[in-house]
Amino acid sequence: MSHARLPDSLRRFEDSGRRFVGRDAIRHWSNREFIGAKGQMTVTGFQQNKNETSIAADWKSNYFTGPARFVFEFGGDRIRELRITSA
Repeated sequence: MSHARLPDSLRRFEDSGRRFVGRDAIRHWSNREFIGAKGQMTVTGFQQNKNETSIAADWKSNYFTGPARFVFEFGGDRIRELRITSA
């Protein structure tokens, strides 16, 4: 994930009940807990419904390690919201 970045269209984000709104808040979270934590994701499942895609994964990083679920909500062809929970 060294070249990964969060999409500009992402405006709302929730991680284990903590809600982040706006690019600056999301970027700060990502720098500390996601991309900045040198995460590695191993996908274990996938489900798609209308405007949502859910990915079950084993997540390993310097910040958190364990099973997680990533739910992406789309508005057209853009990611509008991302929710991450422990699986």
